[in-house]
Amino acid sequence: MKKLVKPTEEELLKLRAIADYQFRYQGIGRILVPDEVLVEKSPNTLKIKGLYLNGKLIAAIRVNDNRFILHCLGGYLIWKHIPAPKFRVYVANEVRDYISQGYNVFSKHVVDIDEDIRAGDEVIVVDEDDNLLAVGRAKLSACEIMHFTRGEAVRVKEACTGC
Repeated sequence: MKKLVKPTEEELLKLRAIADYQFRYQGIGRILVPDEVLVEKSPNTLKIKGLYLNGKLIAAIRVNDNRFILHCLGGYLIWKHIPAPKFRVYVANEVRDYISQGYNVFSKHVVDIDEDIRAGDEVIVVDEDDNLLAVGRAKLSACEIMHFTRGEAVRVKEACTGC
């Protein structure tokens, strides 16, 4: 059983600063790390492993570089609070069922994208109508994704059905 605890004020500030830096968007730290957030800490190192809101995982923290790995709730918070097209990869409606089942996104299926996305960025995948489908990590930059007609564009971490 996970033991969730309230983070200290210093931990809250650090987590928000990491989010603002990683996503290159001022204020996203307050969205992904709200005041009500609870954290899971490693019992051995006491490092934060995950962020939870109402018992649901917002994001995990990658151990080697302290970066956020988005989960569906984190993707939903971004989708709800950050205006389009920020952090979004738009896929053709004809493949939305596959993406919502957790399949990866290929470049040929991308119809639009936030032009600021770089390879390695955490992104949200939406259909042409801006419905949240999944969260994942971009494998290519935005211009590469739009230019290429073959290859993986986004490695899907988690499909977001029912978020």
